[in-house]
Amino acid sequence: MTGAEKSHGHPIHPVERKISLRFDSVSFSYGAVKVLENASFHIHQGEFVALVGPNGSGKTTVLKLLLGLEQPGSGKIELFGSSAQKGRDRIGYVPQQAPADQAFPISVREVVRMGRLRPGRWYTAADKAAADDAMQQAGIADLAGRSYRALSGGQRRRVLVARALAAQPEILILDEPTANMDAESAARLFETLGKLKAASGSNKTTILIVTHDTDFVSSLTDRVLCMGANEDSCYEENDNGEVQHG
Repeated sequence: MTGAEKSHGHPIHPVERKISLRFDSVSFSYGAVKVLENASFHIHQGEFVALVGPNGSGKTTVLKLLLGLEQPGSGKIELFGSSAQKGRDRIGYVPQQAPADQAFPISVREVVRMGRLRPGRWYTAADKAAADDAMQQAGIADLAGRSYRALSGGQRRRVLVARALAAQPEILILDEPTANMDAESAARLFETLGKLKAASGSNKTTILIVTHDTDFVSSLTDRVLCMGANEDSCYEENDNGEVQHG
C-alpha cells in the first residue's frame, strides 16, 4: 500500500479534521514471507474508509497490527496522535463472527452490554443506557430479549455491531461485515452505518471496513484503500471520485 491517489478535483482528505489512525512506513513479515512493505496511509476523524483487497493481500495483518495482536517489523502505527497501545481502548471492533456456546443461553441485551465491561465493577445505569442506545442504533431493539444463539447469522452480526457501539468508540472497525449476511440484514447494516456517517459533532465516529467484496463499497465510502492490486484491478472510483491504491 503505497498511497498513490486519484481525486478528480475532490479533496482526498478532510484536512481540517484530526488524524485518527496513521500507518507510517510499516513493514511486516511472517518468517521469510513479506506481507507489508513500507505501508503508509492515514485516516481522518469522521471518515468512512474501506480497505479492499483479495484474500491473502494482507488485510487481516493490518487488522492484527491495529488491534495489537502483532507488532510491526519496522515503521510506526499511531492512534489519535499517540502510540497505538495507548489508543486501542478507543477502538470498537466487529469480527466476522463470535462463537456462541450452544449450552449458554445469553440474551442479545447481555451480549450488547458486554461492550461496556470494565474490570472490577458491575454495570452502571449509564452502561445500561449506552447498551440500549446502541441497540437502537443497530436496529435490534426488538431482539433485546431473544437468545443470541437462536438468531440468524445476519442478526448476530448486527448484535456484534451494537456491542461495539455500546463502548462509544471513536473508531469502528468491521471485518468483512457482509459475509454470509442475508439481504435484509445487509440493508439494515447499511442503514446503521449511514446514520453514523451522517451524525454531526466533533466526536463523529471514524469507520473502517475491511473487505474483499467490492460490491459492499458504496456511496457511503469517502475513500478506498486498495491492497494487493494495481490501479486498474482494484476498484473503480466511488461517487466522490476518490481511490487510494497500493
